[in-house]
Amino acid sequence: MRLEPGGRPFVHFRGFGPDFQSNANLGMGEKMDRTSVDGMPDDLLIVEDDPIIALDFEDTILGFGVKTVRIAGSVARALELIEQRAPQFALLDVSLIREKSFAIAERLEALEIPFAFVTGYGSDANLPPAFAKKPRLPKPCSSDALHALLKSHGNKS
Repeated sequence: MRLEPGGRPFVHFRGFGPDFQSNANLGMGEKMDRTSVDGMPDDLLIVEDDPIIALDFEDTILGFGVKTVRIAGSVARALELIEQRAPQFALLDVSLIREKSFAIAERLEALEIPFAFVTGYGSDANLPPAFAKKPRLPKPCSSDALHALLKSHGNKS
């Protein structure tokens, strides 16, 4: 893993959109030396197509004590990450570039992995009936709201 000056993990943007990546979660089999706070998931997946929002979520969630945060900017990438290693919880942006995140939600449901939708449309977000009662966070959301959501739904193992 490469580090920037000052020891911060290297983050590389290959353009804005579904092809951005963040290496700040040590996804190469290395473990972070953080321990999760009681009730928080150890492994969280963020599905968000805006890299600034995704990295802000990542930074906030790591600050809560979550050990590993992985980011996907597209449905295909999220499904790959789930196949590689199922997360304990996921945050799904409803509207990604050119696609919705409902296929990811269906996969998480099949695996019985808890998740919440994150949307700028609030209660006006048009969710399929199967997901109408799933937790939602508005965009933007407060750190307190995010923390409460993760604490109440995040670690079901």
